[in-house]
Amino acid sequence: MGVFDELKARGLIAQLTNEERVKDLLNHGKTSFYIGFDPTADSLHVGHFVQIMVMSHMQKAGHTPIALFGGGTGMVGDPSGKSDMRKMLTREEIDHNIACFQKQMSRLVDFSDGKAIMVNNADWLLNLNYIQFLRDIGVHFSVNRMLAAECYKQRMEKGLTFFELNYMIMQSYDFLVLNRKYDCQLELGGDDQWSNIIGGVELVRRVDGKEAFGMTFTLLTTSDGRKMGKTENGAVWLDPEKTSPYDFYQYWRNVDDADVIRCLKILTFLPLDEIEQLAKLQGSELNKAKEILAYEVTKLIHGEEEANKAQEAARALFGAGANTDNMPSTELTAEDFTDGAISLLDLLAKTKLVPSKGEARRLIAQGGISVNDQKMEDANARITMDAFEQGYLIIKKGKKVYHKAVFTK
Repeated sequence: MGVFDELKARGLIAQLTNEERVKDLLNHGKTSFYIGFDPTADSLHVGHFVQIMVMSHMQKAGHTPIALFGGGTGMVGDPSGKSDMRKMLTREEIDHNIACFQKQMSRLVDFSDGKAIMVNNADWLLNLNYIQFLRDIGVHFSVNRMLAAECYKQRMEKGLTFFELNYMIMQSYDFLVLNRKYDCQLELGGDDQWSNIIGGVELVRRVDGKEAFGMTFTLLTTSDGRKMGKTENGAVWLDPEKTSPYDFYQYWRNVDDADVIRCLKILTFLPLDEIEQLAKLQGSELNKAKEILAYEVTKLIHGEEEANKAQEAARALFGAGANTDNMPSTELTAEDFTDGAISLLDLLAKTKLVPSKGEARRLIAQGGISVNDQKMEDANARITMDAFEQGYLIIKKGKKVYHKAVFTK
């Protein structure tokens, strides 16, 4: 099976500019392709994971990935899908974020010996001559068509700035630069990037008269259309300091039944015939598929050792075992206690199990918090130092989130 057919069979492809030509290029040729990553945070998140998996599939098939980091475009910010203008970042913040992205991406994409390329569009965008750029590039863009693009529609409701309107032109120019420098024929991206990708394909054709292609892949959403990768505590990050390997594992272990097979196809390298066998499972048997999904995804991002630890911790908890070694934990000090006790609300806030004390009160009222298997019913309860006779307490939020609070007297 060629890589195009593989991507299609896994449900990854959303739209493309010329299916027959792209299919032939990917299944029978060799090309370089690029995906852009704007460094808006100091870690990639699960939304980027799909893009990195596509890069890996393509590289394994002999194509050359170009990871473009938006040191230039990141100073403007992509308005796609945003109702408000993005926060402006400093040059130092952007450079730091790019360094973090590069390290994380290298786990799945091999950048050694020219097998993949990293570029930063700050190299050609930051020193442009504005008038010359307008004459050479801006002249090829119709404002009417730009404003009709999906990526600008939400921003139009609150007011699209001229600053943001430039984003599509800059991203399109990236494709032209990479086509000239690396003979890059194909731009890939999430389906929310379709309008920007079309802009680049048309710019290459209009300016240099060359053929170029675009392809988008499906966004990571649940079966009912909600974006995946969000929890009540925020995004699910690939950085273990921001989302622990255990919490990362648990996120995938707890996906809905309706989403597990699709996630296995998109986010793992398991053979499709093996996934089809798992698709035959019904009811509680699907927990086996969820465990495989959680393990495989955690292994890809955090390595086999961390995946084994997370799996062992989860199995011990769900099997009523006593192994808490690999559970996420928070160290308490004597300063956290007043008159020999800490309030339940302060304990939940300290462990970051809840985003606010108001949310903590709501969870307690609904019976969603237990400490050492005892359901907590009083939001004003206080936990004494004596309760830590083992050196720790186990806090349970809902049915599936566990956390260890550690205090040694």
